[in-house]
Amino acid sequence: MKKTIFIAAAVLTSSQLHAQDSTRFLQEVTVTANKISQKQDETGKVITVITKEQLEKKGGRTLTQILNEQAGITINGALNGLGNPQTLYVRGASAGRTLVLMDGIPVYDPSLINSEFDLNLLLVSDIEQIEISRGAQSTLYGSDAVAGVVNIITSKANISKPFNAKATVTGGSFNTFRTNAQVYGKIDKLTYNAKVANINSKGFSSAYDSTGNMGFAKDGYHGTLVNTSLQYQLTPQFMLKSFIQSSQYKTDIVAGSFTDEKDYTVKNKSLITGAGFLFKNAGVTLTGNYQYSDITRNYFNDSIDVPTFIKFSTDKYFGKTQFAELYAAINLGKNFTLLQGADYRFGDMNSRYFSISSFGPYISTFTDTSVSQASLYASLFYKTPNEKFNASLGGRLNVHSRYGSNATYTFNTAYAFTKYLNIFGSIGTAFKAPTLYQLYSSYGNPGLKPETSRSYEIGVQQKQAVINNRLVFFYRESSNGLDFDYNNFQYFNFIKQVVRGLEIESLIKPTEQLNISFNYTYLSPTEKTQSRKTFADTAYSYLIRRAKNSFNISAGYQLTPAAYVNVSAKYTGNRFDVGGYQSDDVALKSYFILGAYAEYKIHQCLKVFADAQNITNKKFFDLRGYNSIPFMINGGFTFTL
Repeated sequence: MKKTIFIAAAVLTSSQLHAQDSTRFLQEVTVTANKISQKQDETGKVITVITKEQLEKKGGRTLTQILNEQAGITINGALNGLGNPQTLYVRGASAGRTLVLMDGIPVYDPSLINSEFDLNLLLVSDIEQIEISRGAQSTLYGSDAVAGVVNIITSKANISKPFNAKATVTGGSFNTFRTNAQVYGKIDKLTYNAKVANINSKGFSSAYDSTGNMGFAKDGYHGTLVNTSLQYQLTPQFMLKSFIQSSQYKTDIVAGSFTDEKDYTVKNKSLITGAGFLFKNAGVTLTGNYQYSDITRNYFNDSIDVPTFIKFSTDKYFGKTQFAELYAAINLGKNFTLLQGADYRFGDMNSRYFSISSFGPYISTFTDTSVSQASLYASLFYKTPNEKFNASLGGRLNVHSRYGSNATYTFNTAYAFTKYLNIFGSIGTAFKAPTLYQLYSSYGNPGLKPETSRSYEIGVQQKQAVINNRLVFFYRESSNGLDFDYNNFQYFNFIKQVVRGLEIESLIKPTEQLNISFNYTYLSPTEKTQSRKTFADTAYSYLIRRAKNSFNISAGYQLTPAAYVNVSAKYTGNRFDVGGYQSDDVALKSYFILGAYAEYKIHQCLKVFADAQNITNKKFFDLRGYNSIPFMINGGFTFTL
């Protein structure tokens, strides 16, 4: 911990040195973390914004690889093969404790174990901006927003011309090819946007061949995404919108860690559609949204290759969600704003499993089961006339179809000592309801209680044109945690989990051409739960698959107005993975990997680029028994009209 404090002190000292002679300011970033447009500094929250420009400088990388480079975020699967399960952890919280939003609306899959959203269904080419809000967010967003929310923004803003077009083609290692095309424009009061994207890859084996001579097969991947949206400005104050997104992918999968399977596939299909309106005048902003989604997932294991006792199997899942909300932001005058809203969330799932083995045929069904939640919430925002002090206080009442009423609250505040330096802090509560799978599957436990938590954070931020720094300490305490019993093969409530942590983010721009970003995350957990080896309660000082220490660094240089280069590095410290039935957890070694990116604008309409990952071909493991990416390179071009 002394090393951590030293790093924090060094960063802040550097900030003050630059503060003495810098007079330039960065443009204020507007975010929607509180469901209303605000300057980032006025939210009192820890928010990271990934812009379209930054996304376009990531070449052939996936959404989860980009998120995996952010402070406080770990995504197991991001550095494995395409199509592998993507498990999102924020600030050490378990899977399913971070809510994914698409254009501000929750998206999730009720048929998955933790009811999270499959991030494989979203492609970087479909994204305009990403807003990451860390810390308890249940007051505004309900269940699952325990450690934060990730808002994937796909709607394009500030369209003025009647017709625009953009296309990108990328090819590279493992016969991986990406194509995407987009047309968008504004004709009188109508704004339209249409996108289509495709990915194909022969891939590499997801399972690790520990002997090196078992001839594991490559695991291929094929994915497509189609997205269309319309907005109609009926009057200067009233706007209507609608959208539809269809996404699917098929990928080869393996039998498990260290175990190949040559004829095992999974196909995922998702449909998300909805409509909404926005009314805005000088005193009131009223927003209404409705969204419907359904997701199908089919695991198919043919009988050509039989590495286990299963000769044939199909495992089909179906999940359906509906979401409706109505909220208003009211200007009360004297620098007060009131946000009031209500939302309704419905989830439904079913599944059917059929297999043939040496023991004969076997059928298992999960009958159609649903859960719903209705909520009322309100937040009061205040800022002083000189904008030095900002605060918000909010509360939410949830009525769950199974667990009845529960309430959460949050308090955020920020104070600017100078135009260069401000301090902020928050306290908030959150909850996580057990999922349908955890309650009613063959491993389920109908007696599960909801998981509850309380979070605290305090931080300081210094910002200038030359250097920006943010230092945040956070603390989260969870009770009745939801986890899996590896001895009795059933979900259960563990006793308690505490995670203390530190996040450091720095952005340095010593010249107009050079841009350096750095983030560091430290986690200090204690967890009292059932041992994964025995039946007794025990205490752990680590989190499965989440390292205590990690950092990311990136340096970009604009060589000429047309040429840009970037080098990046990622370090993940020692951590543990589950060892298996009644076995000790297994230590995974730390790793350090390097990446590089370059682009050149041949013309204002044409750009060529290349992106390399793990350029030293470092052998490492994020998941025990599964391969991570070797050296990979992708290159391509983008045409804009």
